[in-house]
Parts: sequence; structure tokens; C-alpha cells
Amino acid sequence: MSKLGFRGIILSVQPRIRMTRSFDERSHNYLGYALVLKGVIDLHEGESTYRQVNSETIFTVGIGKAAQQKYQFCAGDEVTGECEPVGDTSMEPVDYYKASRLKKTAHNTRQSHKSPPWQGAPPALEVYRERGHRRLAARTYDSKCTTCMWGCRMPVEIIIDHWNPGRRDYRFETFCYGPLSCEFYKAGPTRKVKGRNGMVYVEEDWVDEEETGHRESDE
Repeated sequence: MSKLGFRGIILSVQPRIRMTRSFDERSHNYLGYALVLKGVIDLHEGESTYRQVNSETIFTVGIGKAAQQKYQFCAGDEVTGECEPVGDTSMEPVDYYKASRLKKTAHNTRQSHKSPPWQGAPPALEVYRERGHRRLAARTYDSKCTTCMWGCRMPVEIIIDHWNPGRRDYRFETFCYGPLSCEFYKAGPTRKVKGRNGMVYVEEDWVDEEETGHRESDE
């Protein structure tokens, strides 16, 4: 597959995390980070042919933990690189991945916002895991949180029946890792998970409270 060259300005950097659900159990796979970019994607065909596919569009590129540690990307940075279209869009929160030849061509020298949406360089993935998340209404995420480093849109794989591994569902869920006092936060409806024989598990509010109960309101 030909690599796609890209260049753009980063609108946000968020954790790139995949969730697996099985009725009342859930686990996370920490894949890296998602760059939300405004710029262009270009296709290089061979060594000499060059064709522009998109111009001034918003797209997302997945990068690994090591790349973020090296470059410390944050909103406002200008970046170039190469990537590939995601093979299975139900298992990835980004449009493109397998990023390479990354280069930061300009650095954001502005101070990070001290109020939401928070747009500094995101912390290590271990920090997200330690903080825990609360469910976040999809509409709130789309309107308020896509440029916040504490927002996260996760692909979710639901194992409906362990005795029949082929029975799986896929969807996306949005979460907030940010301060509990955030003025933009809205939980949205509880989430339901299908199980065997038509059973349904409802993830009530206490799950979020337990997940984030170790934090103060401004953490």
C-alpha cells in the first residue's frame, strides 16, 4: 500500500484507546495517541508522480507512545509525515495510522489554556489509566471536547457470548479523563451492553464514580 504524505496544524492530541466489553466487564488497550489535524493528505504514487487527494480538511492520524514522547505534540504545532488508511475502521478511532517520517515544522509557543478545552501536550498513557474516565455524552464531545487532551473517542468491541466468539458488536463511545469540575461535562445516557440469551447490562453512574473517586473535583 502506498504511503500517504500529510501536513497540517494540530487541533488536538488525545489518547488513542480501544475498549473491549463483555457484559459487566471491560478492559482497555492503550494504542498511543490521536492527532487531530487541519491540513492536506497527499498520495505519492511511485517516486515521481504526485497527486493531491484532499486539501484543507480535518483528519486524524494515530501515532505510537514513543513518537509522542519524542515530539511532545500539542495543539498549534505544525507537523508533516506519512501514514496509511486504517484497515479496520471499527477497531480504530482515527482515519489513518502507521505514521512515519514525522517532523514538527513549527512549535506552538502559546501557553496552554487554563480552562476547558485543555490543549497542552497530553500526559503519558499511564496517567490516563491512573486517572480513570467518566462516560461523556457524544453530543458534548463533538461540540466541546474534540480539541481537549482529556477527551477520548474509543472504538468498542463487545463480546456478546464467550461460548460463541463470532457474536460480537462494534460501536464507538466517548469518555472524559478531565477534571471532575469541568463546566462542559455532561454524562449523557447510561450505556447498555448486550449479553447471552437477550440479557442486557446497564452501566450505572456508580461505575464512573468508582473509577474516578480517588480524584478531587479539580483534578
